[in-house]
Amino acid sequence: MTALFGRSAVIGATLRGVEAVPVSVEVAVSGGLPGMAIVGMPDAAVQEARERVKAAIRASGFSMPSEKYVVNLAPGALRKTGTGFDVPIAVGILVATGQLDPACLEGRLFVGELSLDGLVRPAPGALAFGICAARRGLALVGSAEVARMPLGDVEQLGIARLSDLRPGGPGPLPLREVAAPPPRGPEPDFGDVAGHEVAKRALQLAAAGGHGVLMTGPPGSGKTMLASRLTTILPPLAPDEMLEAAVAHSVAGEDASSVLAGRRPFRSPHHSASQAGLVGGGTPVRPGEISLAHHGVLFLDELPEFSSSALQALRQPLEEGVVRVTRADGTVALPARFMLVAAANPCPCGYLGAGEGERACTCTDQQVSQYQGRVGGPLLDRIDLHLDVWRLPPESVVGAGSGTDSATLREGVMRARDFAGWRRARQGELPAGPQGVVASCRLEEGDRLFLESMARSYRMSGRAIIRSLAVARTIADMDERESVGKEHVAEALGFRLREGMGG
Repeated sequence: MTALFGRSAVIGATLRGVEAVPVSVEVAVSGGLPGMAIVGMPDAAVQEARERVKAAIRASGFSMPSEKYVVNLAPGALRKTGTGFDVPIAVGILVATGQLDPACLEGRLFVGELSLDGLVRPAPGALAFGICAARRGLALVGSAEVARMPLGDVEQLGIARLSDLRPGGPGPLPLREVAAPPPRGPEPDFGDVAGHEVAKRALQLAAAGGHGVLMTGPPGSGKTMLASRLTTILPPLAPDEMLEAAVAHSVAGEDASSVLAGRRPFRSPHHSASQAGLVGGGTPVRPGEISLAHHGVLFLDELPEFSSSALQALRQPLEEGVVRVTRADGTVALPARFMLVAAANPCPCGYLGAGEGERACTCTDQQVSQYQGRVGGPLLDRIDLHLDVWRLPPESVVGAGSGTDSATLREGVMRARDFAGWRRARQGELPAGPQGVVASCRLEEGDRLFLESMARSYRMSGRAIIRSLAVARTIADMDERESVGKEHVAEALGFRLREGMGG
């Protein structure tokens, strides 16, 4: 048999966090001991592509000559991960062996996983690969199972099987448009929650200003019911927010259809979640729950039951809106701009401070102290609104549906956000950080002295003072006031200064 020597270079991509990085898949066919070697820091999934690619090429009607194949993934210093290299490796081999026209590679980025019979499956992170292609002016060629993504004018092509690339075959076809999923029934509404008007007010302020909330109360008091309705009063995702949130879901292999429909994500991980599951990590690095809650709500029920290391890992993302995961080959930044809503029992049994007629608490002072101390002061200091949620009397529960509904609360949220936008434009550019918060409040002398007196009496930290001012600024925006007054400061402090957890 005549020796068959050839070379090709196909553009693929690998995921690094929530970003896809382009990779040149170079294939060289030469004489020597038959086999395939993949070099360029591939992980186990990429190494296993050798057997999948060989079987898929043969099953698709192509030939796999018995030659030596060397596949180089450049740049060599970048770790390559995932099954998305199957298609670019297979296409590179077919071009190098003269079975495909090299013109099919021009201006295209290939990604996809192959089954043994040549079926092209989607690889996690399709949206990230599409953004990578868009930034470089390339067409994206992947699985036909993926629906067309909102990437503007980027050409998006799909192949159902590797055999579609054979001469005379259909070749890559434009991805199909898919209609938005039908509504999943009526959304939960705050009107379903009887009473709890103070809690609803706190959640409205949180939605208007993007503040964190901690609700403390006995089991069955309605904490989870309140938290699960918070997204119903938040504004829809803006186009750039929608894309950022959807990318994290795409990379994690989660359904992003609701996010792409404009609905803000709501994530509620179980308290057994590990630190990597909560903030991201693993090998390769994958987004955690806080990244899946990007531009949405992260609800942590039974807050003290989470591991201490996982909770303390939330501190930096809460401040910066991004989580940085450091590995030997570098640091990966994952988006994490979310609203933290947490719920906790006041003690292990849950009935500390219960009113008359309620079950009595059976915990010792030491048990209460240890339980409340699991969360840690530094994290509690970063949560802006602290409130108690108590059980309602039976007559109030029977009256469910008569309280403030989501539409009313959302109207106040939108009014406050609109006024805040107008105010910022009127005030002009302010200093970043705490100085900007103080300047935006425009406190008069008496109001400032009142705040200083309260902060001194309750020994508030500098962070607690600034965060209380930020809440007061949101309350003033709700009232459409340019300056923060004493009444706004007093209400903000009322949500900060309390006994028990977070006090």
